[in-house]
Amino acid sequence: MAEAYIVEAVRTAGGRRGGKLSGMHPADLGAESLNAIIERTGIDPAAVEDVIVGCVTQAGEQAFAFGRNVVLASALPDSVPAVTIDRQCGSSQQAVQFAAQAVMSGTQDMVIAAGVESMSRVPMLSNFALHKKEGIGIGPLSERIRARYGVEEFSQFMGAEMIARKYGFDRQTLDRFALESHRRAVAATEAGAFDREIVPVTVPTAEGSEVHRRDEGIRYDATLEGIGSVKLLREDGVISAANASQICDGSSAALIVSERALKAHNLTPIARIHNLTVTAGDPVIMLEEPIPATRRALRRAGMKIEDIDLYEVNEAFAPVPLAWLGEIGADPEKLNVNGGAIALGHPLGASGTKLMATLIHALRARGKRYGLQTMCEGGGIANVTIVEAL
Repeated sequence: MAEAYIVEAVRTAGGRRGGKLSGMHPADLGAESLNAIIERTGIDPAAVEDVIVGCVTQAGEQAFAFGRNVVLASALPDSVPAVTIDRQCGSSQQAVQFAAQAVMSGTQDMVIAAGVESMSRVPMLSNFALHKKEGIGIGPLSERIRARYGVEEFSQFMGAEMIARKYGFDRQTLDRFALESHRRAVAATEAGAFDREIVPVTVPTAEGSEVHRRDEGIRYDATLEGIGSVKLLREDGVISAANASQICDGSSAALIVSERALKAHNLTPIARIHNLTVTAGDPVIMLEEPIPATRRALRRAGMKIEDIDLYEVNEAFAPVPLAWLGEIGADPEKLNVNGGAIALGHPLGASGTKLMATLIHALRARGKRYGLQTMCEGGGIANVTIVEAL
């Protein structure tokens, strides 16, 4: 089978809700990452055969062939097609996998996988909540699904609480993990670890404009006491906004090409796709699926967790990566080494290619070889991608 290579992977710095990126239309925000791919690789924009854009809340400004609108807002010619996909939080990780599959099948040679989410301008869940408010439909779960699973809704918050109870995590354990996420993000930012992956974005200010290049959500003064003082999402629970991922605006992208394209366009790859896996399980607990998905990915790749040098496991909620660490027997020193979504933010549809950019650049900076990326996704799905840094 043909190989799929990653030539470049980039992301914008995260913007807090109502923060520096909130003034940008989501299509323009997505275009920033596409333009960076073109500029940094020097490719002929017309040679791109498709753009696959992950986006979770496809409503309002993120509706109406949104992926195509991202292309139309970019420096790509209008001859380049695009599609928008929703695999919940794994949308742009799936974009990477779809792009890689297209290249590996030989049907395409150059595809951009990308993701965009403006959670400030298109709030999470608004794509069905506004319909429900107006009396249009009953919501995403049909009566048949409700009867099958015995719930009125699938709740990621309840899923996180269920995982915490199942694996015996108390609040202090989760808060300590959250604090470490901030500490690692602070260290990475101050050391310039994100400089290579971040796309500077010029944003308007009261004084004119400024260049946004630093993740807004990092708490440089974070303490265990401060994190512990944040109100719990439910009185008898352990999850708070402080030990969960931050609402975030951002975009990201990666260029996936074939060996033929490498030669034809004189490109130098930074990574090779080593394994693509996606699995699904219990939609009620929902967020546990990265565990069996990782086991399957390692088995299919003929690898052990000890063979992996770094892992990015999305910090949707602190219990998710903690449970993954324990069940997989992974090394916590290799996990989210530059911090995760608790500190850096989780721009939903953009997080897949965002984590891929961070993972590949971290591997290369450390002279390491193999990286594994996974994340929990709505509906009890999980993607796992194993890459080899070059």
